[in-house]
Amino acid sequence: MTTTEISPSRTADHTSCRLAHRPEAVGHARRIARPLLHSWRVGEEASASVLLVLSELVTNAVVHARPPLALHLHLHREHADLRVWIAVTDGGPATRTGCCAASRAQDEHGRGLFLIDTLATSHGTCMHGGGSITHWARLRAPARTAA
Repeated sequence: MTTTEISPSRTADHTSCRLAHRPEAVGHARRIARPLLHSWRVGEEASASVLLVLSELVTNAVVHARPPLALHLHLHREHADLRVWIAVTDGGPATRTGCCAASRAQDEHGRGLFLIDTLATSHGTCMHGGGSITHWARLRAPARTAA
């Protein structure tokens, strides 16, 4: 764990942590979310979608935004379905693209918003004072069925 990462703050249906503004933040976020989704009994297909959207949101923040980067996950019930709300807050747009973007081929860019549009039931952006921005997505997350 780097000095800018802190242990997640958790309740039964919420976790929150600060991630380092580095490419490794994506893997760290997934390592936090995967067991949490399992403990919430989210089905495999829904978990895969949540992890993919989470990865896209964190990657976009690392590549296109200024530090700091904060990750927030929240699960709550809406009607009969479970939903997962993911929010990634960053320091606002960077003046230049992050270092990990330079190492990728051009055809590896530009699919994130399409994936989020496809997998999320809703998503958006909230602007905050001081220039920070929260990008969020809400996904259906039905529970695993008993085998």
